[in-house]
Amino acid sequence: MLRSIHYQGFNLNLIRRFSIQILLSLCTSRRLKIIHCDLKPENILLKAKEKSGLKVIDWGSGCFQHQKIYTYIQSRFYRAPEIILGIPYSCAIDMWSFGCIIVELYTGYPLFSGDCERDQLLAIMEVKGVPPPYIIKMGERWRKFFDEKLNPFIVPNNKNVIRRPLSKDLKKILSTADEGYVDLIIRCLEYDPQTRITPEEALNHPWILEVYKKLKVMTQSAKSKK
Repeated sequence: MLRSIHYQGFNLNLIRRFSIQILLSLCTSRRLKIIHCDLKPENILLKAKEKSGLKVIDWGSGCFQHQKIYTYIQSRFYRAPEIILGIPYSCAIDMWSFGCIIVELYTGYPLFSGDCERDQLLAIMEVKGVPPPYIIKMGERWRKFFDEKLNPFIVPNNKNVIRRPLSKDLKKILSTADEGYVDLIIRCLEYDPQTRITPEEALNHPWILEVYKKLKVMTQSAKSKK
């Protein structure tokens, strides 16, 4: 999808229309207790050129919530922190990916682009800060990333870049004054999967609902004319 516009990013009105369709897909999968496990821009396709209709593809890594097959899932840039830390996961990981995706659709580049798993978590902490202690301790793999006092291991990545917690501001990364859009992203990127926004809640988020209501009216009107 981004390739078609040379990774320049889409305008927010179009991203909102894209978001509604992705969220409707995630509502269906969550209702069926299915986790996509690899939601990313490459797995979201336009149905036709110069149209805004989307389809979510490649459910090959997906699983039912009660039949989790893999522990190492999701493409790295869209990987939820609970996967990195080794915390039992749910459909909430798809909403983390969704949050990353709607940033990338706007900026044209990934929000968190770590070159390995440790660097990926540090990239997340650059924006989000260090996860709460109770989240860290829930993970089976936390000692790989934190010392006994729960301080992150700060090491240079492959490009010799040192990432530090809270050294980047999400609003500056997005360069937008649209508070609703920023708020939706923040709620998608909650560290705690239990408080992370669900697809159903996201459809009722003010930034989404404004357009979603209009689309529902248009759809109902079109059906009544048939």
